[in-house]
Amino acid sequence: MAGTHHRPLHALLGGGAVADLLLWRRRNASAAAVAGATLVWFLFERAGYSLASVLSNALLLLVVILFFWAKSASLLNRPLPPVPNLEVSDVVVEKAVGRALVWINKVLAVAHDIAIKRDRTVFIQVIMALWVVSCIGMIFNFFTLIYIGVLFALLVPPVYERHQDVIDEKVGLSHSILSRHLNTVVSKTGQPPKQKKAE
Repeated sequence: MAGTHHRPLHALLGGGAVADLLLWRRRNASAAAVAGATLVWFLFERAGYSLASVLSNALLLLVVILFFWAKSASLLNRPLPPVPNLEVSDVVVEKAVGRALVWINKVLAVAHDIAIKRDRTVFIQVIMALWVVSCIGMIFNFFTLIYIGVLFALLVPPVYERHQDVIDEKVGLSHSILSRHLNTVVSKTGQPPKQKKAE
């Protein structure tokens, strides 16, 4: 696998500002994202703040600052606070709905394979994935899981970009071993080995 041609990871991640952030092309923004995620996690998990209290206090402070800024600007003939036009465009909504629709259709396709086609391979994969998620959920709470996910999103892509060939080789080897074990489990449940290909 090491000699295969790879599509650049930056393009796979969208090729925009988000890809720059995840691959640490903009180091200050990436470091700020890690620091911000750590601060939010500390506030919720160690300092004992709740989400509602933090949001309400932040909004209260923002409203007070904007109010007094606008008042002082009118008295001193200074420019008003640079508040952007807070409006969600139809294009943004359509993109969000389109992406959500893709994921919903994928979930429905998996449910169809399990319930209608009775695909034991998909069934076992879903059971294993849900079991792993359940075990992780018993170890960590919701905000800690989100924090770990953000750290992974910010730390794994640059490491993968540097060592893509080696990681692809190891992941391919692990995938083939897991596939063999999964095929063994499926064959023991009584599903003919070529049933999945026939579908």
